[in-house]
Amino acid sequence: MSNTNDTEAMLKNKQWAVVGATDNKEKFGYKIFKALKEAGYDVYPVNPGVDEILGDKCYPALKDLPCVPEVVNVVVPPKVGEQIVNNCCELGIKNVWLQPGANAASVVEQAKNLDLNVVDRCCVLVELRNHK
Repeated sequence: MSNTNDTEAMLKNKQWAVVGATDNKEKFGYKIFKALKEAGYDVYPVNPGVDEILGDKCYPALKDLPCVPEVVNVVVPPKVGEQIVNNCCELGIKNVWLQPGANAASVVEQAKNLDLNVVDRCCVLVELRNHK
């Protein structure tokens, strides 16, 4: 489903949450959060096992965020991803970016069944570099 227009449309939104953000610098959850932050996005880390990332409070769940993000970037295993897209729907979040590895067919199908806008074939790190 995702094409250049989908990725560009999502990247125009400035308020993001990264589900699966981590303080482990080797992991994509850290690299994505850091890249979005450095690119000027208003980004919230979400991970129940982490208190803080790069000086920002990390929230245990999407429902705990101080605002409703425009886009949720999902960097978690597919088993967790299905619940995350359900949470997005419940909270009225329409835009979901499933990172490679989080984009199992079951998660993509679940998101589409919930009528969410889905990017599922590209990495936000790559697209941020191309986005000007």
